[in-house]
Amino acid sequence: MIEQIKTFDSNTLAFDVIEGFTEVDEKLFQKFFEKKLEQGYEQVNILVKLDELKITESSIKAFMEDIIWTFRNYKKMGNIAVVAHSRILKALVPIDNLFFQRLKEGREERYFDVSQLDEAMKFVDSKA
Repeated sequence: MIEQIKTFDSNTLAFDVIEGFTEVDEKLFQKFFEKKLEQGYEQVNILVKLDELKITESSIKAFMEDIIWTFRNYKKMGNIAVVAHSRILKALVPIDNLFFQRLKEGREERYFDVSQLDEAMKFVDSKA
């Protein structure tokens, strides 16, 4: 299930993934993302908090749909903050940055520990 952590009057979305991630969650996220684009923003900054995510309760189909959707919409994404308490995710974020280097044009993906949630919020809500 996803929950909005905070609503922003800017091009920013912030979500907490709790327990599992389902196809309904994926569609809901897409709906919020499209709404930001409809408001006139060219890019949307995203904060996703994953410390309560349980892979065993998540849908593989939802993850696959999310990956495909991300590839199709990556140029519309601004800064991305991944908030978790995971060595694996901490290691994967820099790899993601290298992989998407040419597409990003000044945008950045950063990993933040759960204790740095406020810093992560500032990162994605910066008016750069």
